[in-house]
Parts: sequence; C-alpha cells; structure tokens
Amino acid sequence: MAAAAIARGAIDLSALKARTPAKAAQPGPAHADAGQQPTVSGNGSGGVTILDVTEATFQSEVLERSLRTPVVIDFWADWCGPCKQLSPVLEKLAVEDGGSWVLARVDVDANQRLGQMFRVQSIPMVYAVINGQPVDGFAGVVPESQLRQWIDALLQAAQQTGQAPGAAAMVPTPSDERFDAAEDALGSGDFEGAEQIYQRILAENPGDPAAEAGLAQVRLLRRTEGLDPNQVITEAAAAPNDLAAQRQAADMEVLSGLAERAYARLVEVIRRTSGADREAVRTHLVSLFVMASPDDPAVVKARRDLANALF
Repeated sequence: MAAAAIARGAIDLSALKARTPAKAAQPGPAHADAGQQPTVSGNGSGGVTILDVTEATFQSEVLERSLRTPVVIDFWADWCGPCKQLSPVLEKLAVEDGGSWVLARVDVDANQRLGQMFRVQSIPMVYAVINGQPVDGFAGVVPESQLRQWIDALLQAAQQTGQAPGAAAMVPTPSDERFDAAEDALGSGDFEGAEQIYQRILAENPGDPAAEAGLAQVRLLRRTEGLDPNQVITEAAAAPNDLAAQRQAADMEVLSGLAERAYARLVEVIRRTSGADREAVRTHLVSLFVMASPDDPAVVKARRDLANALF
C-alpha cells in the first residue's frame, strides 16, 4: 500500500478487545468546534461513513466494524494545525466513497490510551484496520491525490480478504422466483441449469449476495462430484505442497461440515506460498467464504487470519 507501512505485530490491541465497558463514554468533539456534539455521518443508504470514536466505543466501532468494512482511523487534536488540513480531506473522501470504508476520528487528548496503544508520537497519524488488524498507516499531511491512491490500495487489500465493496450498506435481496428455480435445478442434479440461472440474476444485479452464494455452491458441487472425501483428504495429508490437493481437500471439508478446518488449511497454504500460487489459493478461499454468512464466527476468524497471512 502506498504509505509508510506499519510493522506486523507492532500494535497490541488485546487489552482493547477484551474491554467491555458497562457504559460507553461520550465521543470527543468534532474537528470544527470543540463544543460540538459527537458526529456520526451516514451515506444515505444506512451505512456509516464518518464517526467519532473513544476507547469505550473502539471495540464495536473500529475492531468489529472492520470485519465487514475497512476502517481508517484519524488521530487528531483540536490544537493541531496540520490535522485541520488533513482531516477535512479524509472526511470529503469518506463521503464521496459512500460507505465503502469508514473514517473513525480519535481525539488523542481525550483518548490518550488509544494513542498509546497505536504508539502515536505525532499527529496527524492515520491507520487502516481490516478484519480487526492494523494493516497500514502514515503520519503527517499528504496530498489528496496520494490519499486517493492509498485508499484505493486499502480497498483492494480488503477485497483480497473477502470483504465486498459497500458490504456494510447491503440490504436483503427481494424475493425472486428464479432462486426457487435454481434450487430445484440444484436438487435434481442439474448443476448447469442452476449455474445459468444464478449467472442471469448476477447479470441483472451484480453483487447480489444470495446469487453469488448460490453460484459458489454450484461450482463447489461440480468440482467435487464423484470424489471420495476420505481419499481426497488422505491424499492431501500426504502431499502438503500439492496446492490442487489442498484446495480439493478444503472443498471436501466444507461439504462435510468442517468449514473452519477448510479455512485454516487454505490460510496455512497462503502463509507459505507466493505469487500466482498464493493468489489462486486466496481466490479459492474467498469463494468458500461466499457460501457462508459474513457474520459466521468461523468466517470472521478466517478473514482475520487471512489478513495476517497476506499483510
């Protein structure tokens, strides 16, 4: 990512993750006016784009939110002149991007422990958080053009971990009889027919989560048709460097109700591969995520592990 990258493992957030306050403290003042009420801005479709964060709300508003949507943390203070140059640009870009990422503002004077946890020595300081982990950051004022490039790289990194653009603002898909037809085709073993129906739905409604999940399921069933689960998993155990065998074993584990084991298998392969091999396994893993709920604890953990493996 096009900024001063932070070192992996340099920030210990365990204390903040474990903290569950009985009552959230009031967020700090917005930038423009020290007496102003806390700010939470929406994108017009139910998603949040900008919010003020304190130590008490950090767990829910940053760590948990970043499991679905990238979060950019802006450490600032009312007395900081450079902050007043950078923060409005970040706010402008957050609004323009309409909820594809969230800007979380932290007043370092009011939330000194957060500044200490992130080792903030000067402000403005900006960090990006994906899947509960800081992945990149920079200090000082940077031009708007460079900020745009940095955010683009952040969104690409989030997609690599399986996060969909605008996922925080998604709404349930209206009832569509074609889904019933696809399920009927799938139940009768007509994989090709089911796949065509899901593809038609996606052609009309790109990114439809139900259609994407259905299509991923069909392709999984086609990949594994006629294979013996025990044999596939045994062969994968004997050939840990055979990427095709590892991907096939993960498919079988998902079908056997062992999705968590499948995710862990592929994350481990990603840790020890690179280049085209790593990308092929990453893409395969993300296709398995699509079939599960984004809030499934196994998916949440696997996405966090994937982020650690990639960054």
